[in-house]
Amino acid sequence: MRILIVMDPIEGVDLDKDTTVGFILAAQARGHSVHSCGVDGLFVKDGQGGAHARSVTLDPNATPFYTTGPVTTEALSDFDTVWMRSDPPVDRAYLHATHVLDLAGDTLVVNSPRGIRFANEKLFAQVFPELCPETLVTRNIAQIKDWLATRTDPLVVKPVDGHGGAGVFVISPGDRNLGSILETLTEEGTRWVVAQAYLPAAREGDKRIIMIDGEPKGAILRVPRDDDHRGNIHVGGTVQHVELTERDLEICASVGPELRKEGLWFVGLDVIGGYLTEVNVTSPTGIREVKDLTGVDLGDAFVAWVEDRLG
Repeated sequence: MRILIVMDPIEGVDLDKDTTVGFILAAQARGHSVHSCGVDGLFVKDGQGGAHARSVTLDPNATPFYTTGPVTTEALSDFDTVWMRSDPPVDRAYLHATHVLDLAGDTLVVNSPRGIRFANEKLFAQVFPELCPETLVTRNIAQIKDWLATRTDPLVVKPVDGHGGAGVFVISPGDRNLGSILETLTEEGTRWVVAQAYLPAAREGDKRIIMIDGEPKGAILRVPRDDDHRGNIHVGGTVQHVELTERDLEICASVGPELRKEGLWFVGLDVIGGYLTEVNVTSPTGIREVKDLTGVDLGDAFVAWVEDRLG
């Protein structure tokens, strides 16, 4: 296969932890050629999507660990598959990039550009409200305050377009910072936020379940530090091996068919205390940690799935 990966600059990725690196290593091991470009390398000419791309080869034992070729200009349809792995935020540039990827002809794009646009990572879980904690999505500060006033337990509030744990707050009744927090998060009522019932199980960890073609293939537990409520790895959360429970499998069975329908082939579900909290579709991570903890190479499993999909 000739593979194009739309990704952040290879120079800045983490060799040991980055999921896209895991994909590249697996693709190389299976004999495929890999090219990469950034969102800024995409273009449309006469209705055909294209990319200013360069070949990339990884050698974990070398310094630097990557070798790149000269930039070439190619149609997206010249590649067997294109993998959208640019990190969030899903801003205007990101959305426009998905429109370019719509023009890839018959080339398999993972994840589907239409699926990415449809499935906001915070809101898509609300397609399955029975699987989620109590949730309110609003820009109305008074509405959040009124809900909080009826409760004895805290709420978690986060931006609809946030990522990586940024802007996640736990708010409690009587908190004197409440007004300031909500004014900041909603940008004075102009930005949508998600408010959810706080799940005490979050102290035990946030489970990331890796889904390939709608099926669970592995999981990790991201445990927050004692001085933080976020389990995200890049803010200091630690990672543990975890087995899927009957409730986890129930969630996967409910969500999986919808993922397949939307062309969301590689997805990370976030589950806390048996509740679905997020559906990550842009550039989900976690496969390197699964391999470190279990020896199971989900990068290889993903590349093998792409091979099968292409026949």
